[in-house]
Amino acid sequence: MAHIYIFSPSSAVRDKAAFRRGLNRLRTQGHQVEVDEAALASHMRFAGDDEQRIAAIGRAAASGADVALISRGGYGLTRILPALPYKAIAKAIDKGTQFVGLSDFTAFNQAVFSKTGCVTWQGPALGEDFGTPDEPDDIMQACFDDLWMEQGEGTGWELPKSESDGRVIVKDATLWGGNLTVLTSLLGTPYFPQVKGGVLFLEDVGEHPYRIERMLTQLLHAGVLAQQKAVLLGQFNSYKLVPAHDKGFKLSTVMTWLRSKIKAPVLTGLPFGHVSTKVLLPVGAKIDLVSEKRDALLVWGHI
Repeated sequence: MAHIYIFSPSSAVRDKAAFRRGLNRLRTQGHQVEVDEAALASHMRFAGDDEQRIAAIGRAAASGADVALISRGGYGLTRILPALPYKAIAKAIDKGTQFVGLSDFTAFNQAVFSKTGCVTWQGPALGEDFGTPDEPDDIMQACFDDLWMEQGEGTGWELPKSESDGRVIVKDATLWGGNLTVLTSLLGTPYFPQVKGGVLFLEDVGEHPYRIERMLTQLLHAGVLAQQKAVLLGQFNSYKLVPAHDKGFKLSTVMTWLRSKIKAPVLTGLPFGHVSTKVLLPVGAKIDLVSEKRDALLVWGHI
């Protein structure tokens, strides 16, 4: 079983019941779960002030854990990126610690990759994924188990019928991305990876399709999208259309627009985002991407 270190680098944990359920579930699975001393700290909307959260990341890096897993996302990492202990994080990764999270953790992933070249993971959070009232999603759980057992070498998914006619082959490309809002907020900073010839994956929650298009437009005008070999779109959920204003403008409209603006293939349906069924994705890893008919496959081999 794994040694899992739980820490809170972003927003304060408000759902204490989900936090406890997550801990109990991981321990029931046989894992050694260590909880950071400030995991339940609270300062305004944050899990402690900036110094507390920076220190928590340092303790996670020094823990020797197999997996350093965030309690939740929210907001807070972008404001402390200049002060992160990058050398300690890189040393921990080199010794086998896998840093895992999503949402606001996108800022951590991109910054660590930009500053150190190390691979971190977009994946579950303690409360959101392991602390659910029902059992954790089978796919998420299997992917998480593959990570700590060092067995995961890739992931696959089924494309929508509308994308079943094409064939895509991308070799030896850097996989990167995460939450669209957080990623876009890093543009123009030292924490935004300068990836050319990569495979960019994106997801978001609570963002109307016009806002998604606006952020994609920013990435387009900044030249980011034109430099990628493929764009993978995960789940964009929990938004509400306004028929009186949208008049037919919807998420599929954005997908059609995006495909008209870049030459790289745009594949949708990636099982990742603020949803229960999510795979784990290695940010900064070299991958191969293949899709044929409705089958899509990402392969990164052993990391």
